[in-house]
This record gives sequence, C-alpha cells and structure tokens, in this order.
Amino acid sequence: MRSMSTRQAILPLICVSILGILSACSPASNRQAVESVISPTPSVVLLPTQTATVLPSPTALSCLSDVGVVKQDVVLTTNPPQKFIIYLPSCYENFTDARFPVLYLLHGQTYNEDQWVRLGAPTIADQLIQAGESQPFIMVFPDDPYWNSEAGVGFGERFINDLIPYVDQNYRTLADREHRSLGGLSRGGGWTVQLGFTHPQLFGALGLHSPAIFKENAPYVERIIQDIPQETRPQLWLDIGESDMEFSRALLLEDILTRNDYLHHFYRFTGEHTELYWSAHTEEYLRWYTQVWQKNSTFQ
Repeated sequence: MRSMSTRQAILPLICVSILGILSACSPASNRQAVESVISPTPSVVLLPTQTATVLPSPTALSCLSDVGVVKQDVVLTTNPPQKFIIYLPSCYENFTDARFPVLYLLHGQTYNEDQWVRLGAPTIADQLIQAGESQPFIMVFPDDPYWNSEAGVGFGERFINDLIPYVDQNYRTLADREHRSLGGLSRGGGWTVQLGFTHPQLFGALGLHSPAIFKENAPYVERIIQDIPQETRPQLWLDIGESDMEFSRALLLEDILTRNDYLHHFYRFTGEHTELYWSAHTEEYLRWYTQVWQKNSTFQ
C-alpha cells in the first residue's frame, strides 16, 4: 500500500493488479461552475435491451408524490456476507409488473454502505422523480468494509458474481447493460474503473467521482481500455476537485481516455477529496445517470 495519510490499498485487477484506492478526509473549498471537456465521439451501437413495462405519465401517478423506501439487505451466500442498502422508488409497490433501471453506487475507504445515503442520494432521487425529471429507478449501495484485510480484495468478485445476480433476482430491475449503471467515490471510483472496464457488457454508464488510481497503473488501465470495442464502451463521467490530492492522476486518466478516443465527460470543480465536495455534486451525478436512461424510458 502506498504510504500517504489517506491513501487506499492497491487492489488486484482481475488477472492483473492495476488499481490503488484512496480514502477521503481533508477540508474542502466551495464549488464553482464546471469546465467540461469531451473527447472525440465514436460511433455507438446499442446492445439488445429488455422490454420495459410502460407506466402511465408521471403526472398521472399520485404515488409519485411519495418518497422511496430505503432498506438494508444482505447476500448470505458470500463469504463474508455481502451487505447493502437498497433504495426502491415511489410507485415500486404500486406497479408490480413494472421494472426499473438500477444504479450501483460505491462508497469511499473508511466509510460504509450508508455514505451515499448521508450525502442525500435517496432524497435527491425522490425530488427528481416527483418533479417528473426522471423515471423511477432503483439504487444499490454495497458495503465494502474490508479494504485493509484479505476479504477486501474479494469485493469485486462478490459484487459481480453474487450481488448483481441477487438484486436482479429479488428486485424488479431492468437487468441489461443499458439500464444498469455503476459509480463510486474515491476507492469506490477506483473499483468502478476496475469493474466497469473489465465488465463493459454489464454497465451502460460509469461514474468516476474523485477516483483513486496510482500513476504506475496507467499502462494497465490504458491496455484494458484499448481492449474494449468502441461500440461496447460504457458512457463515462469523470470529475475531480482541483485541490484534490488525486488531481494529477485524474488528469492522467483523462489523457488516456482522450488519447484512445473514449467518449467521456470530464469536469474540474473547486474542492478537495472530502464529503463536502461530493455532497455539493451529488445532484449533478444523479441527473447524469438518469439522463443516460432517458432514451430507454419506461414512461411514455
């Protein structure tokens, strides 16, 4: 593990160890307007998607004025058991034949599965749905507490092989890549790089929020990106605070994406590697994820 007061342990990539993951614990500065940089646009070919159940117009559903349900669940078949929090949107119980997009959000090191909840993700989702600015969607917040133990490196395997199938089997998700997105903060952003780039068939969009990636792993990351066919590359968001200790490494990742013609959005904000920074941008994150699904909306 690289020595730095808030740095994460390096995680092994599937077949290749490529990522180091960091924590967050320094003061933040105020946000300001974003600067957006978008790389050249490759051609996009959509993979087959599931047929979504068509719901009535958002304005016709009185249940949309309600708030969603946030509850704890666990996959008991893994070792250790894989805990997670799940957000079920308003109207989920009212329309038992409907299926919903699903967003997986990973927390940072030293935190647990409630981090995104504390940052306001369920409340913001309620507001977007109630305002008719987003279709109802499910959010899953997995727990990754074993970053400094042997069980920590097994999180990726538990997530891909156990958690996603469990959620698809026990909740009414739209279980295809176009309606499944993955994002993370810090260490969670590093996991998103690892899991998203090595399993592009599973995710239609990836959000890298202050991701933690070591400079020496750049060649491995670039090699994996080059192995992803252009037509199956997930849509990508990358943001970082200009005072973040990971800023230079985020610029390196952005350069790799641009050099390899990977379509992406890159945002440089004012701020540091802290929850204050992430909470200031959580609404922007959720708006982007929901916009990715709009073309496959379950509303008509």
